[in-house]
Amino acid sequence: MSTPYSAPLPAPSSTPLPAPLSTPPTAAELEAQEAELTLRHFTYDDAWVLGTLLVELARERRAPVAIDIRRGPQQLFHAALPGSTADNDAWIDRKRRVAERYGASSFLVGTRFREKGTTFEESSRLDPDRYAAHGGAVPIAVEGAGVIGTVTVSGLPQAEDHAMVVEALEKLRALSAE
Repeated sequence: MSTPYSAPLPAPSSTPLPAPLSTPPTAAELEAQEAELTLRHFTYDDAWVLGTLLVELARERRAPVAIDIRRGPQQLFHAALPGSTADNDAWIDRKRRVAERYGASSFLVGTRFREKGTTFEESSRLDPDRYAAHGGAVPIAVEGAGVIGTVTVSGLPQAEDHAMVVEALEKLRALSAE
């Protein structure tokens, strides 16, 4: 049942979720990917466009995610789609803290620890109630400025959360180049 304040969910899309990764990406692959995601600029309008791109991707795929975009400590965009819960917001905070602390995606940070034969939880010495090196938080890097914020998705398996953010950042880069 739809209320005057809620939009109906779109019909199922013919666009499926990306296929699960057969083998997880390496730290080197993730580092190269992040280098390609550097933006020319990131304004308040860019945050809105990026957030809208993520909402569109999630709605097309009926993905039960929450989305968060920050520039420094300021939240510029937040959305919670049907099926997401307050737990997703808690995961966003934990993954975002990792991306902020390490200046790298939460997926890359976790991968680096795994490649060393350990886990983030075992070896980082950080409180696991406040930090999670699970995929979904990606730093927003701007040419000449470095990391200025984060974009985070939570609600899917970690590789899919990460892939959704990367896809939206790639689309934003393409739009900025036009």
